[in-house]
Amino acid sequence: MHSALNTFPTVGSQVLRTLARYPDRIAFAWPGGTMSYRATTDMIARFQNVFMALNARPGTRVALLTANRADSWCASVAAQLCRCAISSLHPMGSLPDQIDQIEDAGAEILIVDADTFLARGGELATKAQGLRHVFTLGRADYGVDLLAAAEACGSATAKDFAQVDDDAVLNYTGGTTGKSKGALRQHRQVAGFANAVLSDFEIPDRPSYLVVAPISHVAGTKVLPTLMRGGTVHMLKGFDPEAVLKTIAREKINFTLFVPTMIYVLLDHPAMDKTDLSSLDLLLYGASPMSPSRLVEGIARIGPVFSQLYGQTECYPISVLRKSDHDPKQPELFLSCGFPIAACETKILDENDQEVATNEAGEICVRAPHVMAEYWKRPEQTAETLKSGWLHTGDIARKDERGYMFILDRKKDMIVSGGFNIFPREIEDVLSTHADVAMVAVVGVPDDKWGEAVTAIVVARPGTQPSAEALIDLVKRQKGSAHAPKHIKFVTELPMTGVGKVDKKVLKAGFWVGRDRMVG
Repeated sequence: MHSALNTFPTVGSQVLRTLARYPDRIAFAWPGGTMSYRATTDMIARFQNVFMALNARPGTRVALLTANRADSWCASVAAQLCRCAISSLHPMGSLPDQIDQIEDAGAEILIVDADTFLARGGELATKAQGLRHVFTLGRADYGVDLLAAAEACGSATAKDFAQVDDDAVLNYTGGTTGKSKGALRQHRQVAGFANAVLSDFEIPDRPSYLVVAPISHVAGTKVLPTLMRGGTVHMLKGFDPEAVLKTIAREKINFTLFVPTMIYVLLDHPAMDKTDLSSLDLLLYGASPMSPSRLVEGIARIGPVFSQLYGQTECYPISVLRKSDHDPKQPELFLSCGFPIAACETKILDENDQEVATNEAGEICVRAPHVMAEYWKRPEQTAETLKSGWLHTGDIARKDERGYMFILDRKKDMIVSGGFNIFPREIEDVLSTHADVAMVAVVGVPDDKWGEAVTAIVVARPGTQPSAEALIDLVKRQKGSAHAPKHIKFVTELPMTGVGKVDKKVLKAGFWVGRDRMVG
């Protein structure tokens, strides 16, 4: 019986088989360079040689802090071939959050992209507890240069030592307590996601995929599917609208992934209408819904190429709103988060895990081979989230007659701003440390650019006048710019519920009704 369960491929064997198919094609391209499928295999093998010499025990955690680069992707695959599990740090995360993740994961190995994160990597190397080995991609005055070490190894052959029950990936999610939770997947839970993407997302036959968002997160989940189709992954290190437009035209990009705020910036860019975007076949967007009026504009100006994805750290993907669902004549579907993918069983359940009636509100719950195994070191939260064998997403939604899902609210007060998931509590905790702040509540208010703008409503201590700039700066320093409030509103008191909690529904209602009253 047990052997029948072990029929999934491991991540590493899947990658090596994929790369063997088209040795002479270009796997990765970036400003100033390219790498063939064969060279990618070779780089993975050399990195694996370096890692094998560490004699790391199976399950050793490898943390990565990197911009979009082919060699860091190769390093993560090499680590998985050695039975290690990878954990990507958020490239925009604050130092305390990154240290928390390294220490919570128990990472012993850190790989730093020294070209982009030289100083931060040095801070992590000295301050994070438990690290035994630090590698850098590029030169640094700390750690071991992984590229030089790999070069010194000479030629090597990649070999997959991993087993399907080995830990493969430890992805961190935002947490309502302010601390992120690690969603752990073994190889068996990662093996199916690429096939799920290829079967339900309308990925072109030979993808020319432009990666702009961090590969540490959702953009990275399209790298392997692109290579499985024999395509090329074009990498940019960040979102520069001019570079994006030029790259699409020059490289005949047919597939990319953006968060809605990036699309708004492109639509507003003066070079947009002068750029040939006719090669684009699929523009995936996700992390938050798009403004319907901007979606209509995008379809009119770029073409019927838009498709929305929905998933979360604990299970990705869950559903997709395909290109044909984006019909300006039926704009009501624009508000849907899509139709469940074939690999997922998706139900809308009530508090007792019973399915609700069509169009009734309930929680999106999922069963799928690619659902996480557990929250790392959090057995109570694992049991709660995976109770009755279903992943409870925390998203409240309704399902229509055909099965399309519409998210109504988040069970917890999460804010999605510019594609990032932000939990108000984390920001409230930071602002509360300011000497002049008596009380604070943070909510997301509707915003045409960000989806939701982080907004702090502050009661100042009597006799003080804290400045909005100082408070925004405080959050920026401690949590990073994505968490920094876009608006601060000073009030004399906060609305309270009967049990003495801040009534966020009342707060939010004021902004939804009277957006012209915004202070910020």
